[in-house]
Parts: sequence; structure tokens; C-alpha cells
Amino acid sequence: MVACFIAVASIGFVMNCFAAKAGPATGFDYYRDTLAFANTTVFAYEQGKIVSHHNFFERKKPDRYTRRCFVMTRTVEQFCKFARFDPNAPQLDESELHKRFRSVTRKSPWHDPLPPAKRIVFPGYRNLREMSQAHTRLMQRNIGLGWVAYLRPGNFRMFYLHNRTYQEKTHEELEQTLARGEFFIAYLSDYPILHINHSVLVYAHDGYRSADGTDHYLVYDPNHPDAPRHLEWLPAKREFNYQKDQEFVGGFTRVFQVYGKWMQ
Repeated sequence: MVACFIAVASIGFVMNCFAAKAGPATGFDYYRDTLAFANTTVFAYEQGKIVSHHNFFERKKPDRYTRRCFVMTRTVEQFCKFARFDPNAPQLDESELHKRFRSVTRKSPWHDPLPPAKRIVFPGYRNLREMSQAHTRLMQRNIGLGWVAYLRPGNFRMFYLHNRTYQEKTHEELEQTLARGEFFIAYLSDYPILHINHSVLVYAHDGYRSADGTDHYLVYDPNHPDAPRHLEWLPAKREFNYQKDQEFVGGFTRVFQVYGKWMQ
């Protein structure tokens, strides 16, 4: 009986390990599977503080691309789940690319990944980063509107879910999501302070859990397409911390999962 129990437990462990590696985030490569362009800020910042209500470096550019952090994190997940690339086939014209971009980004991001044979094909490119670099403006016009994200029902949790118990549950859900090999799109907010109001895509652990229990995560941040950024869970404080940058002073932020299910 003991031997049978051990055998069954071993099989279960192997199957769980296999399942954990089967999600769409498995094999995710930041420099291949993210967008090459950036979401730009409306305001100008220095050391995380607003120094002007006009972004001097961006305001004179035509077709400024702002307020799209939710759109861009969602798009990265959608392309990982519903698209594939065929670099050896002839490239499409812009009209057909327009249709295929919209076909991908109109699919609900919480749905299961499509099998390869049913995915939307983008010929002539090796990956999303290469294609988004070659067709930046076309992608920006066709992956979603920024203002719509402000009306998402899931955003309203920032007004009333402030307790640390909710953040503990969010951390548990984040761990479970990564264990399944899936993406966790996070809405970051420190309301009512409003130092941060942003969306990032968490795709992997950054090394091992620290001795004090701190968990470290790698994220795709639409404002910073050049390299991954870092989110931490601090168990002693029961809170998340996000990496400092020009737009954010760094430190405390609440995390709310979005696009994990309908109406979230």
C-alpha cells in the first residue's frame, strides 16, 4: 500500500510539473515576445514626481501613444495565446495586417491558448518584437483604445479593497498563476496617493524566494520596453513593492489582477 501511494504521488508530482510548464508563459522571451514600442506618459516626471503637466519630449510628436499600458499588456498575452509567426513566408500588405491584428486583440485574453493549427498567422516575421518594430504605427492604431481601459469594472477595486488580507490573497493567486505557466496582468495602484496608476504583465519569478520570504518577479512594463522590470512581495509587511523609475518613486503599490476572467 505504501509503495502504491508513493507511486501515485510520484505520478501526480510529475503531472503537476508538466501542467505547470504547459501554460502560454512557458518559454516566454522578453526580447522576442513583447512590443518594441513604448507607452508614453502624458505628464513629465523626475524621480517619480510630476514636474510638468506637459511631456515636453512627446507633446510635439504626431500621434502620441499614451494611456495604453492596459492595452499593451493585454496585447502581449493575446499574441502569446492566439498568434504564431512564419518568418519564411511572404509578408502581408498593411490591409491584411490590420485585419489580423484586430483578429488577435479582439479575443478575450482569459481564454485558453489556441492550438498551433488554429492560431492567426503573421508571415514574414520571426516574433512580435520584430513585427511591432517594423509596423509600430499600424499596430498602435489597431490593438485598442486607451480611454476604454479607464471604464473597466475591475479598476474600481482600487477604491475599496485596501486591506492587506486582500493583497495576501492576490499574492497567492499570483503564485498559483505562475505555477500554471500562465501570465498575471497586474493593475498597480496606491490610491488615494496616486503615485502610480499603471498596468504590467508578470511572467516569471526572478530567482528564488529570499530567506525572509520575499518573492521577486519579472515583469513586462509597457513604459520600459528595453528590459524587464521588477515587482516584489514583502511578507512581513503583506504588501507589494515596485521598482523605482522616472515616473514612480518606487516602493509600495497595491496589486489587482486584471484580464484573468470576465469582468475582472
